Amino acid sequence: MSNSSTVLYRTEGAVAVISLNRPEKRNAQNLDLLYQVNEAFDRAATDDDVTVVILRAEGPDFSSGHDLLDDADLAEFDHVTPWSGFELPGAEGWMAREHEIYLGLCLRWRNMPKPTIAVVQGRTIAAGLMLVWVCDLVICSDDAQFRDPTVAMGVNGVELFNHPWELGVRKAKEMLFTGDAIDAETALRLGMVNHAVPADELDDFAMDMAQRISTRSRFGLKLAKQAVNQMQDAQGYNTAQQAAMSLQQLGHTHNLHMFGDRVDPSGFPKVLKGKDPEGKSKSH
Repeated sequence: MSNSSTVLYRTEGAVAVISLNRPEKRNAQNLDLLYQVNEAFDRAATDDDVTVVILRAEGPDFSSGHDLLDDADLAEFDHVTPWSGFELPGAEGWMAREHEIYLGLCLRWRNMPKPTIAVVQGRTIAAGLMLVWVCDLVICSDDAQFRDPTVAMGVNGVELFNHPWELGVRKAKEMLFTGDAIDAETALRLGMVNHAVPADELDDFAMDMAQRISTRSRFGLKLAKQAVNQMQDAQGYNTAQQAAMSLQQLGHTHNLHMFGDRVDPSGFPKVLKGKDPEGKSKSH
């Protein structure tokens, strides 16, 4: 792939750096961005000179979540899952779409057999969490905030349902029930992030760690990642993800029946008017 205005790609030695580049939209995720990220991960995965991958973002915030104003046609992109029928009516088409562009992409990135590091600044909201949680390590700025307000929209949470794995059961429920942000200090204490550093040191700190990791045995790194992921899988990770996605679709279908929209307008009315609770562009 070549650099686009949406996603940037470069290498420093054995480290590939993928940068989200929609700062004017707070890196809201449209289809173009998601598939460009996927193409960048594929490029890094198939480059034998790359050992470690960094995922970062331009601008003050890592990601504001889904871009709900995106009107791109999914048929224009190369699909990565066996799902199809994205334009079929009712829940059938919508479920296929969300399995492809959200859960399918995320699980693909999570299982990439090279170490990945998310480098996170500012706010990460809802679907932004998915891009963080697919990575093996997370380094954030000490002013970072993480938030999932989607329960207010009548669903169970963001599509990659990592909350209990990242935060523990009690804090995961609090995050979902209240929609409140988790700050960097709390995320560090709970183990959701590995390090929280001053914002002006963030990229250098992450690159230093990536370069140090890249000197390790490449095959050993792959085996270590696979061993940890397999432990999660044995605990029911994949089954839990599929079950949570089914609940997601139940929520969308209920909302469509009750309110004529896939999100509940009563819990999050400003989203449907093109604003989020902080008055920013329409995304979640």
